[in-house]
Amino acid sequence: MTQHGTPKVVALPKKGEGKGLSFSANRRLDLDEVLAILQHDGEIAETEVKRVRGAARHAGRAEMHPLVVVANAKLERAAHPGQALSLEWLTEWVAIHAGLPHVRIDPTKVDVAAVGQVVTAQYATRYRILPLAIDDLTLTVATSEPFDTRWLDDIAHLTRREVKRVVANPLDVNRYLMEFYGVTQAVRRAKDAKDAKGDDPTAKIINFEQLLELGKTGEIGADDQHIVRIVDWLLQYAYDQRASDIHLEPRRDMSRVRFRIDGVLHKVFELPTPVMVAVTARIKILGRMDIAERRRPQDGRIKMRTQGGREVEMRLSTMPTAFGEKVVMRIFDPELVLKSFGQLGFSRAEERIWREMVERPNGIVLVTGPTGSGKTTTLYSTLKHLATPDINVCTIEDPIEMVAPEFNQMQVQANIDLTFAAGVRTLLRQDPDIIMVGEIRDLETAEMAVQASLTGHLVLSTLHTNDAPSAITRLLDLGVPFFLLQSTVAGVVAQRLVRKLCHHCKQPGEVDEAKWKLLTDGFGFPVPAQLMRPVGCTECRRTGYLGRTAIYEMMPLTGRLRGLLSKDLELPKFRGAALADGMRPLRLSAAEQVAKGITTLEEVLAALPPGE
Repeated sequence: MTQHGTPKVVALPKKGEGKGLSFSANRRLDLDEVLAILQHDGEIAETEVKRVRGAARHAGRAEMHPLVVVANAKLERAAHPGQALSLEWLTEWVAIHAGLPHVRIDPTKVDVAAVGQVVTAQYATRYRILPLAIDDLTLTVATSEPFDTRWLDDIAHLTRREVKRVVANPLDVNRYLMEFYGVTQAVRRAKDAKDAKGDDPTAKIINFEQLLELGKTGEIGADDQHIVRIVDWLLQYAYDQRASDIHLEPRRDMSRVRFRIDGVLHKVFELPTPVMVAVTARIKILGRMDIAERRRPQDGRIKMRTQGGREVEMRLSTMPTAFGEKVVMRIFDPELVLKSFGQLGFSRAEERIWREMVERPNGIVLVTGPTGSGKTTTLYSTLKHLATPDINVCTIEDPIEMVAPEFNQMQVQANIDLTFAAGVRTLLRQDPDIIMVGEIRDLETAEMAVQASLTGHLVLSTLHTNDAPSAITRLLDLGVPFFLLQSTVAGVVAQRLVRKLCHHCKQPGEVDEAKWKLLTDGFGFPVPAQLMRPVGCTECRRTGYLGRTAIYEMMPLTGRLRGLLSKDLELPKFRGAALADGMRPLRLSAAEQVAKGITTLEEVLAALPPGE
């Protein structure tokens, strides 16, 4: 299995030289020595040294890494009150004393297949080292023991390469030692089993309960253990890396795995195609899908519990391709839909308008935007806010994105003629207060949504249009009479997702006035004195961005706009009237986010629809 990329190494200035106290060479770090040098450097007081030593002896922590012992004591730097002696700070401090670069290991940038062949797992564990990258001339090795160089000559001689040492925190080194070597061995054994048996190594995998608890794989045959381990680790790994989607893409010889992180796809693994077939079969079993059917697309879902105890939903979709079944797994973290309106990206003014739309007893509220623009998160968060014990919230979805105990959710099933329209018709007999329709795709669904609104229900739904005014013309194009839209539509919100600047590393930068004018031309938004720019650090994988937020275009249907609705509605005239009535277009919401230092001009210009 291969991961791609080279870790970015940032050299740190040397410090503490000539102070008369240094670490011993060619040996592991010692707790007494670490504490003595911390005290000598003025980082901790003598009383704290005694407390840490006493606690370590009492707990019998002889095998625990000294930096972990000190970090677990939760001390503060003596010269900088309020700044903790965290494990990462201690690791950087030791790296500075050793005169070596300090890194945070980014597992998505490690070539596992290549580095896993450099040394054995036993040798790497013995010396607490982890190969990170290898090329024709150099080998980069992370170590949590920077003063123990007993292994250095052996590795340099064995690989015939210059060895570059970097320092990483001991917990990361230990974790990735187990994961990288464990998964590499699992992939190799899976391929060996396939080659030896000449059949499908997943044939005897048993069925699992719906809730898959990662790390608790249960009683299974030895021949299947490696496949279970690969899938188990893959799901946990994607969650740890904040991936929103996992793509398993078969190819002729080596198939690839990609993660979508903050809206951008990253190629992170390569698996031998026979192993990918087995992994796909395992995932289909977990998702209650037909393992024997490989010619037709299928949908499924997995509910898993992470090692931290959080339950996460995954929606599965398979598609037949030239080299096998492609699988996409979309990860839904329930905590993401517990966001307040402010956390979704609404400004105070936008939140006020949105509340006025959705806190009314009846009407239709539409959220519009392309796939992946955050419409589902906005609707689920809003329904969570509205779903009080005295409110009956019912949904019809295709598919159910996330199971929520506060709602009564129904899934479209075309094979039994349970369409959106039929679902809404059923929901109207279920005494609902609020109905959420996953998407208005045709006239029948639109008419049922209008009917539900006319009979005193609040209806929330989505459309795929570029902006808010276009949603009205789309409904007219579907064939909904304009006078029914006048009576029912409360408002439309268009939205897009943009990456947020990493708050750990963003820095002030100059304003590109040409791009600023392109964003705000015609709206008179003042040019800010400065804007924030991306830099890149270990927290954001050197991208400069961490997480995403939304930009919105809020269009309440005012009396004037209702009066303009007609069979032959002209979109430019309608959009102009909406702007005159106070609609803030997407670009102004974007400009506000840029001016606040939340995102960048490049991000919002790439996200805005053409011609917007």
